[in-house]
Amino acid sequence: MCILGSSGSGKTTLLDAMSGRLRRTGTFLGEVYVNGQELRREQFQDCFSYVQQSDTLLSNLTVRETLHYTALLAIRQGSPGFFQKKVEAVMAELSLSHVADRLIGNYNLGGISSGERRRVSIAAQLLQDPMDLTSVDTQSKEREIETYKRVQMIESAYKKSAICHKTLETIERTKHLKTLPMIPFKTKDAPGVLSKLGVLLRRVMRNLLRNKLAVMMRLLQNLAMGLFLILCVLRVQNDVLKGAIQDRVGLLYQFVGATPYTGMLNAVNLFPVLRAVSDQESQDGLYQKWQMLLAYVLHTIPFSVVSILLFSSVSYWALNLYPEAARFGYFSAALLVPHLIGEFLTLVLLGVVQNTNIVNSVVALLCIAGMFIGSGLVRNIQEMPIPFKIISYITFQKYCSEILVVNEFYGQHFTCGSSNVSVTTNPMCGFTEGVQFIEQTCPGATSRFTTNFLALYTFIPILVILGIVVFKIRDHFISR
Repeated sequence: MCILGSSGSGKTTLLDAMSGRLRRTGTFLGEVYVNGQELRREQFQDCFSYVQQSDTLLSNLTVRETLHYTALLAIRQGSPGFFQKKVEAVMAELSLSHVADRLIGNYNLGGISSGERRRVSIAAQLLQDPMDLTSVDTQSKEREIETYKRVQMIESAYKKSAICHKTLETIERTKHLKTLPMIPFKTKDAPGVLSKLGVLLRRVMRNLLRNKLAVMMRLLQNLAMGLFLILCVLRVQNDVLKGAIQDRVGLLYQFVGATPYTGMLNAVNLFPVLRAVSDQESQDGLYQKWQMLLAYVLHTIPFSVVSILLFSSVSYWALNLYPEAARFGYFSAALLVPHLIGEFLTLVLLGVVQNTNIVNSVVALLCIAGMFIGSGLVRNIQEMPIPFKIISYITFQKYCSEILVVNEFYGQHFTCGSSNVSVTTNPMCGFTEGVQFIEQTCPGATSRFTTNFLALYTFIPILVILGIVVFKIRDHFISR
């Protein structure tokens, strides 16, 4: 079957309607029969599939892995041998066996050819057990007019032929049969939510681990920032006149302000490809978009923990911060959250905004505003207007900054040049105890230390839940 038409004439919309991708809106006219039985609109997706124009595949998986994960997402029950045989059969049918263990690749990375990529997309649809009708959506404009004229001639000749009349009579006769053949629906025994989440998590993790540059970026970018700070500051002093307080405040500002950016860079670089894959596969009914989001969130956690520990292990001791193992643990635990928040906030916005540059700018502006309003390291919160004081309570920078200030300054004893220098001689000598600075910057933060930790870590599930809601809404609108 061939569907031909100029750009914008409705070819893709027709295929979307036939395959059940127009699930929520639109007025359908006409009837759809399979083996003489009329299908309801909600049954279309369970019976038909088609391969879209663009091949959206994960470049760091092999052909066999790509099809294996698709089979795991489409079919609940089966032994490892069952899935292997099913995948091997589809690859053999589409002449993909010779490239089974080659990476999909992309235009920059190489990999399989464009024709083989197209056959992989077709194989992924066949693994869902649709009817033997597989349509390929293409919008190439090459020779469009000439081809259209030829098809019109073929159509006109076919309508006048005896074969056409006989086929139409057979269709009408089949509708009135008392015993009709079964409708060949796709498999209804799809995996459960947790099973699909596990498959998606394994697929995301394997795809990332093959990307050595992405792994290095995830693990080492915070460490690179720490090395830069070490070169700038070397080791903090205890002499107020030599910048004991100023250097510490500057370092804490940099810690809280920079870690969200590294998280944001991860999401902007790695998630858009997964978002495109989920947009396509969710329309095929393999899973819902929020499940891909949750799989990505789960895969980020171990990488983020290792990245922050590498950064903290080098920076904390090299910069001569408070020399106590427990304080090092609090320091690392506090900085893990801004890093995760930067990435999760970016994911939420990527569910709403398609352009990654806009998302990058919005996250940067939100983080800068949070540092000014909530950290207390730029301006004393007590001196701010009341609306800003209220807003500061919904910024993660407030809680993280208070934790780090208490963690570093509590119990510190500072000197101020020679022993005979007084506050009258040099006003900077007014802070000789770390507790004094704590009470001046964030009064009562010492007693709120545990509460601040709880409040800080609350941001993580809130952003994850918000992301799930946003991607459910995205699913609604993309499904039209």
